[in-house]
Amino acid sequence: MSTFYTDDHEWVRVTGDHAVVGITRHAADQLGDVVFVELRAAGERFAKSDEIGVIESVKAASPIYAPVAGEVIQTNQAVVDVTSILNDDPEATGWLYKIKLADVAELDGLMDADAYAALIA
Repeated sequence: MSTFYTDDHEWVRVTGDHAVVGITRHAADQLGDVVFVELRAAGERFAKSDEIGVIESVKAASPIYAPVAGEVIQTNQAVVDVTSILNDDPEATGWLYKIKLADVAELDGLMDADAYAALIA
């Protein structure tokens, strides 16, 4: 399993041609208390950089952008029902989507953990 990051503060954990997508701890901390999450439904397809959801906090509403193209296999209904999960554990139980990647080569444009750490430093 490999983990990649975007400069929009999403993470992507990849196994083969499947991935789990979420927001980083940094993003969750910047948002503050999350009060609403809207996610696309399973079966929907999207292109890289498409808006694939919205997270609203007490501070602002922030779009979630697709780090890579693919198809939603599963959404995490738990974060929709109990939004505080995103604040408590955004990089584990607070995942947003499980997706099937359309093009594994798109991962080459994402950052590794060291590059992401440097970005937020």
